[in-house]
Amino acid sequence: MPALTLDRLEKRYAEHTAASSVSLSVADGEFISLLGPSGCGKTTVLRMVAGLIEPTGGRILIDGRDVTRLPTNKRNIGLVFQSYALFPHMTVFENVAFGLRRQGVDGGELKRRVEQSLASVRLDGLGDRMPRQLSGGQQQRVAVARSIAPRPSILLFDEPLSNLDASLRDEMQIELKRLQREVGITTLFVTHDQGEAMSMSDRVCVLAHGVVQQFDTPEAIYHRPATGFVASFIGRPNRLKGRLLRTGVQVDGGPWLPASGSAVAGLAEQATVDAVLRQEDIRFLADGESAGFVLDGRIVLRAFIGARVQYVVAVGGVELIAEAPTNGAHAGLDIGAAVRLAVDPQHVYVNAAARKEAA
Repeated sequence: MPALTLDRLEKRYAEHTAASSVSLSVADGEFISLLGPSGCGKTTVLRMVAGLIEPTGGRILIDGRDVTRLPTNKRNIGLVFQSYALFPHMTVFENVAFGLRRQGVDGGELKRRVEQSLASVRLDGLGDRMPRQLSGGQQQRVAVARSIAPRPSILLFDEPLSNLDASLRDEMQIELKRLQREVGITTLFVTHDQGEAMSMSDRVCVLAHGVVQQFDTPEAIYHRPATGFVASFIGRPNRLKGRLLRTGVQVDGGPWLPASGSAVAGLAEQATVDAVLRQEDIRFLADGESAGFVLDGRIVLRAFIGARVQYVVAVGGVELIAEAPTNGAHAGLDIGAAVRLAVDPQHVYVNAAARKEAA
């Protein structure tokens, strides 16, 4: 039995539809991310699961029980907010004990479960501190401990890492994933950050305009995007417009790009299309090196970005962004340098512009 089932879940407002026929089946112990840009419906879906927003249609089942019309406190969920929402006048111990006291847990059992929850987030011995005495990462872990102490069926995260600095965010990604594995709790995690979703999740649900675009493993979403939107949202894309010509795309004002047969299947010759070629899928060629398809270009901009160097390359009448490893042979190219770029047709994603809204 799935731990969580969303059956054609919808939320309609007078002016727009925030979620449209969202259907997911989440296995016990899975870590699932809802991923998409602002306004895609991911937070609406999470809040419907939490009981904070009433659906217009569809059903929500937790452990096979229909909870669609139940209040939040009857759903056996844990919710971690973006702001942590700790009680500033309570100690860490009392913050974690709050939900347990509401369940009627007290005495030795209360102490044991609070200490167990704090130990699981590596905050042993900090129960007497006040929230203001903790770092941002520690406060985040207190919020998680408070949510898991009542032993919920599902743990819900609403963009919990967005307020942290970059290094602490990376650390907390690892900590949250480790905790989820150790506790074994089913987790639904909302984020607009594809790095968070891809690194932490067993499966990722990509949403756009309130519609599920793809629900699959991170690897499948990256390497086999199901729609034009997923291809353009995941990774670091070059977005190009053009016409379908033979088995490729004639880019407006630019070169012809090859595309795989599956990418253009069902599209008519001369159709107006959107093409996506990710920055990381363009390869710089060494002198004398050959490849199946090569573009000639010239460097017009260069940016050092830690582990990689990012180049803007003029190719015909368009510019493409391409990357090279910092420690690689092409890390030191100068502005004005002539370059040859290899493009694999399997990495050119195409969708009809007229179908973009539905994609």
